[in-house]
Order: sequence, then structure tokens, then C-alpha cells
Amino acid sequence: MTAKRKRQGGATGASGGLSSKRELRELIETVLSLTKGTDADEAEIHIEEVDDWLTRFANNAVHQNVAERGVTVSVRTIADGRTARATTNRLDQDSLRGAIEASLSLAHSQPKDPYLLPVPGKQKYRAVNRFVNSTARITPENRARAVKRASDLAIRNGQVAAGIFSTGQSQTGIGNSRGLFAAYRETHAEFSITMTDGSATSWAKANSADVRTFDPQSLAQLASDKARRAVDPQELEPGRYTVILEPAAVLDLVGFLFYDFAATAVADKRSCLNDRMGKPLFGKNISILDDAYHPLQLGANFDGEGIPRRRVQLVQAGVPRRLVYSRRSAKAARKSPTGHGFALPNEYGEAPMNLVFSGGNASLDEMIRSTDRGLLVTRLWYIREVDPYEKVMTGMTRDGLYRVEKGKVTSAVRNFRFNQSLIEMLRNVEMLGPAVRATGEEAFEMVVPAMKVRDFHFSEVTKF
Repeated sequence: MTAKRKRQGGATGASGGLSSKRELRELIETVLSLTKGTDADEAEIHIEEVDDWLTRFANNAVHQNVAERGVTVSVRTIADGRTARATTNRLDQDSLRGAIEASLSLAHSQPKDPYLLPVPGKQKYRAVNRFVNSTARITPENRARAVKRASDLAIRNGQVAAGIFSTGQSQTGIGNSRGLFAAYRETHAEFSITMTDGSATSWAKANSADVRTFDPQSLAQLASDKARRAVDPQELEPGRYTVILEPAAVLDLVGFLFYDFAATAVADKRSCLNDRMGKPLFGKNISILDDAYHPLQLGANFDGEGIPRRRVQLVQAGVPRRLVYSRRSAKAARKSPTGHGFALPNEYGEAPMNLVFSGGNASLDEMIRSTDRGLLVTRLWYIREVDPYEKVMTGMTRDGLYRVEKGKVTSAVRNFRFNQSLIEMLRNVEMLGPAVRATGEEAFEMVVPAMKVRDFHFSEVTKF
């Protein structure tokens, strides 16, 4: 491994690559051996290694191509009922010893934690494979050619394109003084494009472990078509409308629910699920899983302490059924940990990070055809929480809001601000599309469907 460094121009695919699992284990064992002879009772080592490449474009041309390769070693020590963590990006033994000493110094400055648990022992893990050689081999030239095709399309249509095309690979490893060792690696690719047509804009984005699962040119064509359709928007009155939310819009709203399913949040009375577990809350067509093993997901198969992630049915037919637990919250609740804890020490406990919403069979076209009067929403932004218990959110539409009349998209509409309870929204879902891997800007990626929702509340027209 090498310490973190940045280089212009980018890597040439997998030629740099990541360390092997054996090298990862050896580094963890080296750091653990350096903790011996200190006053640490136990130790836990995290390693994060990344190899990321980014091509950025604007005004129909590439304007930046960069790459970053780096590794960080994070050391958590436990001493006399206290714990703390320190991190370094240098791999020489003096720097690793320095991280250990810093961790111990910080730990000794902490009060004793009566609920602190010893590090866990060895675990068994369900295998996942999210490293795709086709993604690892993508070069700066490959990305530049895709960007040029998207930019040429914009030029032909009298539009301006901007966005990013990124690819990369990463891995994480965790080991501790009780013999636990876990490692995970993945590739990732993302293409995001905004098309501007005069004063109108639209947007498309995709993210996957496998770069072959999306076509940048198709995304560019979609954004171009929607930008053209967004020209000369009409201004409508605020009020309640039937809305057809594309997956990115659904994602950026429902992503604000994820922490409410944490046992720590419920125990601290900070969840919208307090006093609502086991009771009908959403529509019967809403079911939610946390599933790290779903084929459309990314992310490790273990949590911040190395506990294997479990598949958890959070909501079934509109009824919240289960929460996720770290080791600490599980012990307090006399439950089994579900493998959703964050790396210690932390204030948040745990959260489901691989949400999967149940979907349906309705296409966007079918939702539009079934709508007499409504709005088609591309995406949302600047979302903030107004009422945590009722989960009232406010934010704005952007990059394409369209009027639907008598089963057809008829015109663009000036953007609205909304003021909407997510609980109410998920009671009012009339149609669901197939669940897909969605990516937006306000929430992490998850698997969600498009939704047709009645009585969505738009509170005012925006200034753009």
C-alpha cells in the first residue's frame, strides 16, 4: 500500500488497483502487534483504501480530470473502561505508533463508560461480490469519450451540458485483538448530467457497481429531452396535487426516514416510530427492508464493529415491525444485534444503510395515463425537516416539473416549494413502479420505485 497521494490525469484502470486481502490482513496484524506493550486492554483497527477517478465537464467540454488514491488506518483502543479513536494516512511504523498513542491519550481523557462492551470475537460472513472488472478497467479516455458524445448531443440540440463521470474502487477491512477479521471491496461508477436549454434545465443520474448497467448517452438524451420540455414554464396555484414522483424524487424524500428505524433513536425518543411500532402507519402497499445483500445494493456485509449485517423487515404492509440494533442497543433492549452499528465511538448508535422499498408493476407512462390532473416531478432539493415526529419535510422541486392533464404531459410548470408529511405521503401512494437503484443529491442511494401520490402539498411557487 502507499500513503495518500493525488495525481492529475487519472489512473489507467486497474493497473494501480487495491491491496490484496492478504496484504490488508497483514497491515491490520502489524498495527495490532504495535498495540502490545501499551496499556491498551483491547484494540480495533479499521482500514479504508480508495482509488477514485473523476472526469468533470461543463460548457460542453471536459474541464477537469483527476484521480485520488489513498489509504487510512484508524485505531480504536480500549483502556480501563474508556475508548477513543485516532487516524493516520501514513503507513510507516512511527506513524502507526503515533496513531496508537493518540488514541490512548484521547481514551485516557474520557470518562469511564459503564456501557462499553469488549470488542467482539470472530464472526462468519455471508459472501457478497461487488467488484466488477469492467468498472475497474475504465480509463480517463473511456470517460472522456462518453462525455464528448453527451456534449455533442447538447451542441446539436442547442443546449449546454455539465456534470461528472466518475469510476473507482474501494475496500475496507476491520480486525481486532480478539481475532475478528473482515474485508470487503467494491467498484463504483456514476454519471450525472445537467442539460440547460435557455433558462430551462433538466437532469439525469445513475450509480452502480457495474458501469455497464447504465448508458451515459441515454441519460444525456433523457436530460436533453426533458430540458427542452421544461422551456416556458407556466405558473400554477399552490395547493394539493396528485404527483408522479420519479425514483430520484422518491429517494430524496424517503431517505430522511432511515435513522428513525434505529433502536437508539427510538430509545432516545427521537424517532417518528415512537409509540407507533406494530401499528398501521403507512399504506398497505408500503413494505421496507434493510438488505445489504440485495443485488442492486452497494456496501459492506458487516458493520462498524465487524458484526455481520442481517436482512431486516422494517415495514410490512404499512406496519413498522422491526428496528435495527448495534451491539450496545441490542444489549440494552435484550435483543440480538442486527449488524447496523456505526464505528465506535459515536453518538448515533446504528441505522439501516441498505433500504429497499417494495415496488409495483406500473410504468411512468401508465401513471401519467391514469392521471386526470397532476404533476410529474423529476427531483427535489434543499430538503429540511420541519416536524420530526410527523416527519413533515419542506423543500423544492427542480430540473423538470411538468403538468399532467387528461393522461398526457402538457407543459412545464414553475417550481414549487412543498410542505409535506412523509407519513401522510406513504399513506397516499396510489401506484408503484418497479423498485430500482436510485441516486439523487439529498440522500444516499437506495432501491425505490416511482410513486403516484395523491394530495401532495405544495405551499408556494418559487422564484425560478
